Amino acid sequence: MKRASVRFRVDFSPASAVGPGKIALLERIERRGSLSHAARDLHMSYRRAWLLLASLNSAFVEPVAVARMGGYGGGGGTTLTPLGKELIRRYRAFERELEARAETCFRPLRAAVRKKARAATGAPIVRLSER
Repeated sequence: MKRASVRFRVDFSPASAVGPGKIALLERIERRGSLSHAARDLHMSYRRAWLLLASLNSAFVEPVAVARMGGYGGGGGTTLTPLGKELIRRYRAFERELEARAETCFRPLRAAVRKKARAATGAPIVRLSER
């Protein structure tokens, strides 16, 4: 059955936003305990991941993740703070609410959607996808 899917970004200010990419990075850091492993899993460069995390940490009064120094033999890594975990939790909860609302709102249009949609330019705000 097809179900509406929503991608969104929360703009806290003109210079600070949180969207699906940053949330995915935080979730992967939480799972792997490492920024470099998270970046690799998400097929992004370490520099890109570091810049995304730095922008998140600078957007809030306290950091969403902290790095531990490693050195020879390991021991380093990156850990989410309680704020980082709360950010993920709230983002995902809001996402579920939006998807439920989008499903209700756009269900009447489902029959009008092409079976094989042509490639669209730009990222859709609401898309219908298999779930």
